[in-house]
Amino acid sequence: QVQLVESGGGLVQAGGSLRLSCAASGRTFSSYNVGWFRQAPGKEREFVAVISRSGGSTYYADSVKGRFTISRDNANNTVYLEMNSLKSEDTAVYYCAIGGWGAVTHDYAYWGQGTQVTVSS
Repeated sequence: QVQLVESGGGLVQAGGSLRLSCAASGRTFSSYNVGWFRQAPGKEREFVAVISRSGGSTYYADSVKGRFTISRDNANNTVYLEMNSLKSEDTAVYYCAIGGWGAVTHDYAYWGQGTQVTVSS
């Protein structure tokens, strides 16, 4: 079983920053691409960012380009999402997932339980 645990969410004012972490179990963490998704109340889950197995390639949703940065530390089985210049529109539950690439949620094999990010305006 692969387990993913998100952390780092919280309350932040608009313009502020947060860093989310996704900690993964298992010896094959480096074999997976890792993505971040988010879901706000009343909205569908949407793609945020994804990083390749080695960390050499990244892809971002247009809504977060230039503000968010995804990175990974395979030695510690952890992927990060650095979020800067946060907007109220970024308020959502953020999930990490592994095994896919891009915006298609069903391409990802494993999902964490999510961490809440709330941005006050």
